[in-house]
Amino acid sequence: MPMSPDIQHNIQALEKQLARALSGKQTAIRQLIICLLGGGHLLIEDVPGVGKTTLAQALAASLHSDFGRIQFTADLLPADIVGVEIFDPLEKTFTFHAGPIFHHIVLADEINRATPKAQSALLEAMAEGQVSIERKTHMLPEPFFVIATQNPFEHLGTFPLPESQLDRFFMRISLGYPDAQAERELLLGEVGRSQLQSFKAITSWQDITQARQAIAAMPISDVLMDYVLKLLAESRNGKWLTQGISPRAGHDLLTAAKAHAWLDGQSYVSAADVQAVWLPCLGHRVLAAGDIEAAMQSLLEQVAVPA
Repeated sequence: MPMSPDIQHNIQALEKQLARALSGKQTAIRQLIICLLGGGHLLIEDVPGVGKTTLAQALAASLHSDFGRIQFTADLLPADIVGVEIFDPLEKTFTFHAGPIFHHIVLADEINRATPKAQSALLEAMAEGQVSIERKTHMLPEPFFVIATQNPFEHLGTFPLPESQLDRFFMRISLGYPDAQAERELLLGEVGRSQLQSFKAITSWQDITQARQAIAAMPISDVLMDYVLKLLAESRNGKWLTQGISPRAGHDLLTAAKAHAWLDGQSYVSAADVQAVWLPCLGHRVLAAGDIEAAMQSLLEQVAVPA
């Protein structure tokens, strides 16, 4: 599908502007944009203070979009996320007061500090694009993009996310500590949160929607499809993983590979694109007896790459 050069330019400009907030993290920024273009939700897992929240705020500032933030804590209630109906004695009716989930971009900060009951309130929203309050269904804004952050599980006061909710995340990434040059720029105020005030909205949801349509229309060759199907089958034979790749995860893998190819200006999807999104797209959706990353890499190396 032909794509307006302006849209391509706007997405590239978005990537460059985000780099002003998070220097030296081009891979993470590219993964965020792949997730955005893939129509999924993003989970950022890392220690506090490496820029998870700043990245989410930078994206919101770079789009013509509204933004909501939910700080997850142990005493957070589902109503604090989705909203509540309050009785109006004058009108003698219940009025719905929407929660912070009703925004185009929602930052769910430190999601694993909340109890499973509060976490589950986010699950329906992510899975269905709607919330149910007192037997009434309320549709969320469209498009709807969740960026959730969480601390590593070994940190005190965390509740591991259930597998059903982990599967709702299109990608899971980590940022890691900055290198020496990036940290120098951060300490001098040349990058980071201090730059957000100067950010301008350089692209729109209309651009994102058109890019998504172009990505969805990209063809997948029979050879590449066979390669992906072999990877999925290999993941389910019990040799590498105790829980293999689901069909939904396989679909998201192809979508992410398409987005990766589109961002590189390609008109086709290659095995290299599949390999580039392999771990961030699937690593959190499978189980292994040992190290998941090592098992996934071994599985990838087991299947021959098409010529």
